[in-house]
Amino acid sequence: MSKIGKKPIPVPKGVDVQINDGLISVKGPKGELKKKISGSVSASVSNGSVMIKPVSGQAVIDNASWGLFRALIQNMIKGVTDGFEKVLEFEGIGYKANVKGNDLELNLGYSHPIMVKAPEGVTFKVEKSVIKISGIDNELIGHVAAGIRSKREPEPYKGSGIRYQGEVIKKKAGKKAVAAG
Repeated sequence: MSKIGKKPIPVPKGVDVQINDGLISVKGPKGELKKKISGSVSASVSNGSVMIKPVSGQAVIDNASWGLFRALIQNMIKGVTDGFEKVLEFEGIGYKANVKGNDLELNLGYSHPIMVKAPEGVTFKVEKSVIKISGIDNELIGHVAAGIRSKREPEPYKGSGIRYQGEVIKKKAGKKAVAAG
């Protein structure tokens, strides 16, 4: 029995949820999201909430997908009403970020700038040493943020690189000068 999966998902006013043949579509003030749901769970809309139930006769391992699909649908509803945002911080000598059109240009100490194309529904904002990635699809925003972070991951000696806001980087002690004796 999934503790998360059996909770109903409240649908706020202004959000329309449709379920047709395993495809759930959520439309709200910020946009529309669609996702195919697994055959191991079924979804239904009633009394202003969405209920997810496992299909009887499925294996016990499918209880994990029960809670997963409930969380995915809840993120879809939150995305079309409030949206999501990931914040990245960068630190290093000569590191810069600029928004050019819809794309992000990164200067990260390489001999060339790195261009990151914004997928549809994702916007970039840059303020000093902070990159904000926002949109309605939480999965897509997390994927884009991880891709940007992988361009120059934080290194453990000086801490320079790109990291998530609030991420703690354990710094290592560098080589120590040995006194001649």
